[in-house]
Amino acid sequence: MLMLPIAATGPGGASFVQALFTSTSAVCVTGLTVVDTETFWTPFGQAVIMLLIQVGGLGIMIFAALIGLVLARKFSVRSRLNTAAEAKTVGLDDVRGIVRGIVLTALALEAATFVFLFVRFLTGYGYPPGRAAWYATFHAVSSFNNAGFALYSDNLIGFVDDPFICLPIAAAIILGGLGFPVLLQLRKELPRPLHWSMNTKLVLSATVLLLIVGTAYITLLEWDNPATFGRLDPWARVLAGFFHSVQTRTAGFNSVDIGAMHGETWLGMDVLMFIGGGPAGTAGGIKVTTFAVLFFVMVTELRGEAAVNIFGKRLPRDVHRQAITVVIIAIAAIITATGLLMVLSGESLDRTLFESVSAFATVGLSTGITPELSAPAQLVLVVLMFLGRLGPLTLGSAIALRDHRILYEYPKERPAIG
Repeated sequence: MLMLPIAATGPGGASFVQALFTSTSAVCVTGLTVVDTETFWTPFGQAVIMLLIQVGGLGIMIFAALIGLVLARKFSVRSRLNTAAEAKTVGLDDVRGIVRGIVLTALALEAATFVFLFVRFLTGYGYPPGRAAWYATFHAVSSFNNAGFALYSDNLIGFVDDPFICLPIAAAIILGGLGFPVLLQLRKELPRPLHWSMNTKLVLSATVLLLIVGTAYITLLEWDNPATFGRLDPWARVLAGFFHSVQTRTAGFNSVDIGAMHGETWLGMDVLMFIGGGPAGTAGGIKVTTFAVLFFVMVTELRGEAAVNIFGKRLPRDVHRQAITVVIIAIAAIITATGLLMVLSGESLDRTLFESVSAFATVGLSTGITPELSAPAQLVLVVLMFLGRLGPLTLGSAIALRDHRILYEYPKERPAIG
């Protein structure tokens, strides 16, 4: 669809690589671009991108289950199993209700974001009602789904000191990045935190902590940088710091030039992007729950305790192995892609590492080199975005294609560690 002449403004339409990269970035809710979304794509092309973002944000299997629900009013067993796996739920009887809940929650939060943005575009910038509605719709969908696509050539740099644009978008990103299991539980159990699951408690506490740390880190390092925060009023610098801390949750909007930031800022953002947001949502990265599990495993080992206990509950040992597997696959993918990008592009380590982490974590922030990369280098990022959205553990399990018990054990022997 993006290769159709009607999708692009220039003669001949988009090339295969341009269309493939953009569609992958949209359906993987990444936000990396190789062409200018505002000027290269027609309204038809932009609508296709928005549709891909919505489908990718809801999840392919959840979207397919929704279509099946509308058309057939029932699910096949396979569809229910696939949807349960993607929604991170258990059992089959509750899948239909969960799909409804996910779709309604997503649409409600996107509608709320739309209202804030529509009023601001209409009254604050004098947009005609039609244009205000289109821009509000596109950015509401893009923000809740943590995509980072914007209908402006400079992304959101023109709104760097406008809290009525930045804060609604940031709120939608945070909510989308919490993950649907957390949102659905908060909708039912918000006044009763004692009833919250370990997953909800981990996601909420880690999200708040990382947002605060990220805001302080980015704001302090960029405070006097004349190319980014230095030209802003003090309150606007804090707003920009918070906004970009939110973007590292895997959204990808930017209100200042990321390429002009200090290298130290990039490094910290690499870490935040790598961690990502909550599981079974629109965010990417290894997920805050994986990071939290490894942190508590480390604390338990340093204390010399036998079991990992979190919020008064004991963590199963298979979760330890899953967390370690996710991190190792993620690191291997990022290192491999970074090396390939350096060979194919000749760019520096810090820039290629930033692009690789951003692609794998489905963030979409860029130092500005992605549009200049060769077609083979861009295809490396396509594979990385797909891997990041699919999930290292899911891909590894699919490749292995085995789930069997070994009926014997080898004798134990301990190597030296550390």
